Amino acid sequence: MSNTPTDTETNRTTGTDRTRNTLNTDVMQWVSALAALIGLYVVASPFIFEATETAIWNDTLVGTGIFVLAGYNFVRLSRDRLASVGIASLTVLLGLWLVVAPAVIEMGSNELATGTAVSGLLVAALSAYNAYANSRADTPERTGTRA
Repeated sequence: MSNTPTDTETNRTTGTDRTRNTLNTDVMQWVSALAALIGLYVVASPFIFEATETAIWNDTLVGTGIFVLAGYNFVRLSRDRLASVGIASLTVLLGLWLVVAPAVIEMGSNELATGTAVSGLLVAALSAYNAYANSRADTPERTGTRA
């Protein structure tokens, strides 16, 4: 299991009471992988259910975007680096678009509309958690000012 800065833990190497933050990147890696897999489902869903041409283009493009962006964060985390907060935030926006899209675009079937909205909600929630956890890890530790 790899740890990167975010939860409070005593620094035993210096013998002081300084604290440092650690983040379990293995969990965050699988959150990104799950979001990427949901993106693949969004790409495939208009070919499984009855869909209009607009719905096919929408789900294919947005699902591909989600797959690529969440996959990018998965790769970063698998290399023991923090996920990109900007990429995770963009993935949240794509997920929110999928929630709204069935109301804006004629989807062709209720199953596709429901699947798209639920997928968008899951992607938005997973990516928001990923962005939040990694933004907390990105913040530098507070250091005292010198007198």
